[in-house]
Amino acid sequence: MENYVALDLETTGLSPKNDRILEIGAVKIEEGRETGRIATLIDPQMKIPERITALTGISQKMVKGMPVIGEVVGELVEFCEGFPLLGHNIIFDFSFVKQWAVNSGLEFEHQGIDTLKIARVLVPELPEKGLQALRMHYQIEQEHAHRAFEDALVTHKLYQRFIQEYEASNPDVFKPYQLVYKAKKQSPATPRQKRYLQDLIKYHRIDSNVETDALTKSEASRLIDKILSSYGRIME
Repeated sequence: MENYVALDLETTGLSPKNDRILEIGAVKIEEGRETGRIATLIDPQMKIPERITALTGISQKMVKGMPVIGEVVGELVEFCEGFPLLGHNIIFDFSFVKQWAVNSGLEFEHQGIDTLKIARVLVPELPEKGLQALRMHYQIEQEHAHRAFEDALVTHKLYQRFIQEYEASNPDVFKPYQLVYKAKKQSPATPRQKRYLQDLIKYHRIDSNVETDALTKSEASRLIDKILSSYGRIME
């Protein structure tokens, strides 16, 4: 396969429904050569968990002033159109993009090529099959690990290495397959939810940088429930 988009995301967590995209890295490959790229940080409009900052190096200060996902998801969908998606555990990245595409009224259906699945078949003897373990095993250079664009580029190079060594003897392993993730459009938080949430934060004097206008209905509901369980209701 010589035509694909290598895709990698950094996110605030593991759930496409509950977490946000922090960074997008995408490399378009046509006839084996790079023909385009997307590399951008995303303002998640929420506090970045400390464990994510420790892993990726992406801080709140770095994303301040960057575009929100709704402003760039259309560009990403268009960039990927007509190409299989390449990734290391590609269903993870696909599911996040599809959720936000659906939220924006866009279609995002693709076939995928997964270097993690390929590695499990071709190099079962390796004890670790994460992207960084495979990168070091094959001595692929990388300046910054766990950053979206560089991880996408490493995935592309790893895939090319697998093709060179194994495609002739294992052609079926490299065939793209249909990616499936069912995403339901998420509605924005209601004005009533936002007012109540703001009142709770003010009443309990909670130090919060939550952007209530950016919350979905389900996110606002979960946050309200969390505050009520931890601090209690507003006493008149």
